[in-house]
Amino acid sequence: MKKLAAAALLMTLGASVMTQAQADTLDDVEARGVLRVGTEMQFAPFDYLENGKQTGFNKAVFEEIGKALGVEVGFVDLPWSSVLPGLEADKYDMVAGPLIITSERMQRYRFTDPVAESSVSLMVRANDDEISVPEDIAGKTVGAGKASAQLTTLQAYAESLDSPVEIREYVDNNQAYADLAAQRLDAVANSLPNIAYLAKQRPSLFKVVTPSFGPKSWFAYIGRGDDDSQRLIDAFNDVLAKMRDDGRLAELQEKWIGQKMDVPDHPVAAQ
Repeated sequence: MKKLAAAALLMTLGASVMTQAQADTLDDVEARGVLRVGTEMQFAPFDYLENGKQTGFNKAVFEEIGKALGVEVGFVDLPWSSVLPGLEADKYDMVAGPLIITSERMQRYRFTDPVAESSVSLMVRANDDEISVPEDIAGKTVGAGKASAQLTTLQAYAESLDSPVEIREYVDNNQAYADLAAQRLDAVANSLPNIAYLAKQRPSLFKVVTPSFGPKSWFAYIGRGDDDSQRLIDAFNDVLAKMRDDGRLAELQEKWIGQKMDVPDHPVAAQ
């Protein structure tokens, strides 16, 4: 009898250990009742503070995800330089940057399906009739964020034009926008959602030049790259697919970004 009892105890312990070993990030989220999300709340229209409270596209999207999964969403606001290390240290379950999908990042993280286009576009003054397509920046002065992917795209595109483009680099995009308004720049290059949002907020001052230029790219959210995060990202994408199909995602894009965007139904690296 003692041997049978001991064997039963070992089986119970073994099952318990196996259950714990099989538990993944989605299990942890459901057990906790909270999806922990790291972000930087200085990135309008995705995440920003208004009267000291979080607002923006990310908050709206994750509210839909939380309702579908039956959990609360807890955002952690950090400087961007700390956000990705915090994810890898398991301080939260996902990051809501969002991030531009690249081949290099796909090797390190698990991306959700895209939520917005991130291709580089131009913003000009609302009364500017000289720049109506991207090629019109030939011979002009254009600003972009220092050490940014958008700057790299602008530099490569400028080299393809017949006339040189004077490119000015800015640590703070808001300063670039101020210089554009003050006619010290002819245009500013940035990701489409960022400038579309600003142009929507200040239509008498700015407008967006279409189409975008350079590689086509997409914004998405991420989880850790380990296998434990797969079910969470799959569950997230299931909800996101329903939001694409029933129009909720397009409504949120229009409300927060300023225009609806067709996005792929799977992660696509920048071309």
